[in-house]
Amino acid sequence: MAGDGVAGTLAAMGPRLRAARERRGATLTGVSRATGISPSTLSRIETGRRKPTLEVLLQLAEEYGVSLDELAGTAAARAAERHTPVPLSFGDDKAVLPLTRYVGGLHAHKHVLPAVGEPPARPRQVSHDGYEWLCVLYGRLWLALGDQDLVLTAGDVAEFDTRTPHGVANAGSGGPVEYLIVFGPQGERLRPRTSPASVSVG
Repeated sequence: MAGDGVAGTLAAMGPRLRAARERRGATLTGVSRATGISPSTLSRIETGRRKPTLEVLLQLAEEYGVSLDELAGTAAARAAERHTPVPLSFGDDKAVLPLTRYVGGLHAHKHVLPAVGEPPARPRQVSHDGYEWLCVLYGRLWLALGDQDLVLTAGDVAEFDTRTPHGVANAGSGGPVEYLIVFGPQGERLRPRTSPASVSVG
C-alpha cells in the first residue's frame, strides 16, 4: 500500500538525519543553536519517536548540506538503478560515496580526502553512538582515536566504538587518501565467519 511506503520513508528519515549530522561532525546542541529546533525534538526525530514536518526537514537539509531526495532515500534508489553511487561533498572538500542504500543497520561509504599542501592540524574529534570499521585503500590516514594518534596506510584496518572521540585527516602523503567505512549506528558489528587459517588461496 502507498501508505506503507510513506511510513517506511518517514521511519528511515531519523537514521538518515543522524548520519548526515554525524558526517558534519555536529552535535544536537550545535544544530539546535543553528536551527532553533530543540535538542530533545531533534533526538526524538533521529530515534523515530517523532515524525519530522516538512519545515523541519527543509531546515535540517540546508544545515547538513543534503537534499530532500537524499534524506528520503530516493536519490540512492535512482543511483542504485543506474549502478552509480551519488557522491556527497562537504565543506572540507571530502567526498563521500554511499555504497549501500541506508535504511537502518550496517551501511558502508567510501571516503576520499584531498591532498594537502602542508602538515595538517590534529583532526577534530566527534563522538556518537555506534560502531565503526575502517579500511584504508590508498594514501596515509591520520586517525585520532581518544588520546591515540595512529597513521594508517593501504591495507590497514581499524575498528572502534564511536562513543570514543575520533577524527581523521590526510596525514600528508602528498596525494589523496581513500578509505572505506562500515558503520553500525546501533552498535552493529561485522561478524567474521572464518578465520584466516581456514581460508586457502589456490
